[in-house]
Amino acid sequence: MRIGLIVGPWFTVPPERYGGTERVVDALARALVDAGHEVLLATTADSSCPVPHLPGFEASRPEELGSSLSELAHVIKAYRGLHDVDIIHDHTLVGPLYAHRPPCVPVVTTIHGPLFPRAIELYRDMAPDTAVLAISHDQHSRVPELPIAAVIHHGLDPSTVSVGAGQGGYACFVGRMCPDKGLLEAIDVARAAGMPLRIAAKMHAPEEKQFFGEVIEPMLGPNEEFLGELSDPEKFQLMGEATVLLNPLQWHEPFGLVMIEALATGTPVVATRMGAAPEIITDGVTGYLGGTDQLAHLVNEARTLNRADCRRSVDEYFNAARMAADHLRLYSAVIDQFNVKGLSDDANVHQNQRQAPINL
Repeated sequence: MRIGLIVGPWFTVPPERYGGTERVVDALARALVDAGHEVLLATTADSSCPVPHLPGFEASRPEELGSSLSELAHVIKAYRGLHDVDIIHDHTLVGPLYAHRPPCVPVVTTIHGPLFPRAIELYRDMAPDTAVLAISHDQHSRVPELPIAAVIHHGLDPSTVSVGAGQGGYACFVGRMCPDKGLLEAIDVARAAGMPLRIAAKMHAPEEKQFFGEVIEPMLGPNEEFLGELSDPEKFQLMGEATVLLNPLQWHEPFGLVMIEALATGTPVVATRMGAAPEIITDGVTGYLGGTDQLAHLVNEARTLNRADCRRSVDEYFNAARMAADHLRLYSAVIDQFNVKGLSDDANVHQNQRQAPINL
């Protein structure tokens, strides 16, 4: 199968530091190639993912994150170059709405972000001619009326993550500097549990810096150590030596890649029962789930969990090979339906005619 993958213009694949979607696409691209398929990746010129890249793109521009102009220019170039593949998997928001997609190539897209009302409208508009994927059952449950072709959990390559000893005697928090991620709650939980907290957080956007300066920084004391944003090796070292990863989410996060990263290092996760956390954490085996007011007690309970069980959950399920296999089954079904409707073999299809509805 020839598979075109599109990712946005703002971060490299894989990302140097922040970039959850780019990290997932990197793992997926490698695993698809390992499974014997051809991948052509439309990404920034400075990306290092070891699969063939579509040429002609600019270097990553994180300072333009969210810019419609840069995203539109990027996806238009991508679709022009991906006319000769069997299927396109577009990981951008605006790309599937582009009117001049290759008429003989079916398109799949993944909902990577939160489903705010405006986003729901966009996905509803693209669903008639694009197979829409959710990344958790919780995400899908938030909009049951939205046609979802499949739910596919993220995965990572376990061989890239070493198991740590968990002997650091601290809890860690890894995430973005914003209220939804629960850093303020993590500080309170760690203090109540009597455990030092080490914090690694992305802090680029003005609102992130404001939240840190006005809310978090005044809270920091001798029990907390703020490390800033870490590279992957630094992050996995931090996680691997931690007693527990604290993830007291305050919103229904669609997945939460940080949780499977911690599990891959052997570190259990203590989290609120929000979003996809119950789909990732096996309560009492790979971590604990509870209300924010219960987490301090659960942090100390997590000391007794078997780190090998945490790693095993990634080796056996949350791995890139399983993620790729799930996608390949979906790709095949989409291509089959596309061909049955006669679009892929119809040389008279007008450039602007779009894909027929997909019902998987």
